[in-house]
Amino acid sequence: MFHVEQHKSFSINIIMFKKYDVIVVGAGHAGCEAAAAAANLGSSVLLVTMNMTNLAQMSCNPAMGGIAKGQIVREIDALGGYSGIVTDKTMIQFRMLNKSKGPAMWSPRAQSDRMLFSLEWRKMLENTPNLDFWQDMVTGVIVRNGEIQGVAKYMGHEIPSKSVIVANGTFLNGIIHIGLKQFGGGRIGEKAAKGLTECLVGLGFESDRMKTGTPVRVDGRSIDFSKLEEQQGDEKPGKFSFTDTEPLKKQRSCYIAYTSKKVHEVLKTGFDESPMFTGRIEGIGPRYCPSIEDKINRFAGKDSHQLFVEPEGWDTVEYYINGFSSSLPDQVQFDALRKIEGFENARIFRPGYAIEYDYFPPVQLKDTLETKRVKNLYFAGQINGTTGYEEAAAQGIMAGINAHLNIKEEDGFVLKRSDAYIGVLIDDLITKGVDEPYRMFTSRAEYRILLRQGNADQRLTPMAYKIGLASESRFNVVTEKAEKILGLIRYLKKVSVDPEIINGYLEASQTATIDQKMKISSLLLRPQVSLEGLAMHLTGLNDYLNSIEPLHDEILEEAESMIKYEGYIEKERDLAHKLERLDSVTLKETFDYQSLTALSFEAREKLSRIKPRSLGQASRIAGVSPADVSILMVHLGR
Repeated sequence: MFHVEQHKSFSINIIMFKKYDVIVVGAGHAGCEAAAAAANLGSSVLLVTMNMTNLAQMSCNPAMGGIAKGQIVREIDALGGYSGIVTDKTMIQFRMLNKSKGPAMWSPRAQSDRMLFSLEWRKMLENTPNLDFWQDMVTGVIVRNGEIQGVAKYMGHEIPSKSVIVANGTFLNGIIHIGLKQFGGGRIGEKAAKGLTECLVGLGFESDRMKTGTPVRVDGRSIDFSKLEEQQGDEKPGKFSFTDTEPLKKQRSCYIAYTSKKVHEVLKTGFDESPMFTGRIEGIGPRYCPSIEDKINRFAGKDSHQLFVEPEGWDTVEYYINGFSSSLPDQVQFDALRKIEGFENARIFRPGYAIEYDYFPPVQLKDTLETKRVKNLYFAGQINGTTGYEEAAAQGIMAGINAHLNIKEEDGFVLKRSDAYIGVLIDDLITKGVDEPYRMFTSRAEYRILLRQGNADQRLTPMAYKIGLASESRFNVVTEKAEKILGLIRYLKKVSVDPEIINGYLEASQTATIDQKMKISSLLLRPQVSLEGLAMHLTGLNDYLNSIEPLHDEILEEAESMIKYEGYIEKERDLAHKLERLDSVTLKETFDYQSLTALSFEAREKLSRIKPRSLGQASRIAGVSPADVSILMVHLGR
């Protein structure tokens, strides 16, 4: 096994490789965002990947965003990341999910052109100053005296660097399963990454295995779409980026299909060769996104499951069958697929498969995503036990920012749970760890009314500007937008309307009429009343709204949300401020929890392992009770 501590000197051709500030290992969504962030902050960056043609590849479904995930993409964009811009430039359909609920639940989602998505990422990265590329497999990291020195590659070179970000996705010792067949690979058609896990374990890191999967891909020319339900995009499609990306002018439809008893019966014929049921797969799979065979097994009383038939791009006939993920024998997958209505004559491009890979429990990380064991070594993405492009990209941009700041000896950039979904994500990972692939949900965020997708720029762009990742012009746009929102809110709270002017609209909206003048803001508190609807009946309001340019729609949406949910927003802010007091009480990394026998045994074990940075983080560790927190407070003189 390659042991990095044995390397006392570099065997480097200095003409080929200079000493980089940051080396990023892996060019998935985490690696690409990490490389872009560090480079845009001014670090010299080398992005190493095994395949230069697959940057930010959409390995699974061709979509970005969704419930809570859409908020993350908007936050990445607000920080100065690329994911939102690339999505806007390559989307083929846009939908705002949960629009019938409150704005805290609104989540943008886009179908993307999978091939264009990767191509656009490459274009943006190649046009990013300070960023170089190298195609090869990284087989180890070079460490001396507990600090990173560079990486070792399959071709034999060793490249020096001040910091390293490991973002290997599903490639670390990846094994692909299709029925009883299994073979190495990080994605089908691409080889697995070997050596790096063994190197990290040799340094004392703990690793484990996880599993994910993907469904069959189908030739759209063989699908009878007349038998499926069409699912169109929004009539007025939105965007992910707060920059001036072009809104979508045309869209492609998705479709909905359903499994049946006949489909389930065919699938069951392959259960005796299922790698999941025969124990050949040992890794933990996602509970919220199970394979079709797992659904049938787990929900035995259900005769049908919904499937989403999603196009892979503008100019391809390839379709992704969302909900039909499987690792059953390929013939069983094919036979079952043809029992689905509309797929009787289906032809497939490739079968579904499961993939097992190494990950490293994220409690081994600091809140900056730097490892606790090796200085200037960072982990980002699926290596931390997460799943999803959005979660990976979020970790990538944070790792890239912090790698740059650390080598400049500046304070780390950490988002609180009340700042962003990204803050919730990272705090969950490093505090609670993972016992299954981690996916973000709105329910994980206790401050979700504060963390609306529409205000991500106001929350985060000023922070990004402060560290140098957002430009001054972008900061000025956000400042002007915030001023216009507050100006509109002041107008709505100041102006009253007469009953005879507005009662017709109120009656048509099935809400109570008024018998005396009322402030516009008070009328907006009613769920049936919208700012757009009021403007159609109030000339003065309509004129005021028309004067707000640019960002007219975003300003209207945010002002209306702030008025309708003002009370809830203030309550969450108060709660966040109270809980932040615990986060301000720091705990030393050398704190001897085992000596504090008043703590429960579980608390001593968990606290000793995780070494929380603050009392607030300690309080969020599973197994640490309020009584344990009180004991710590007493011990600290609080």
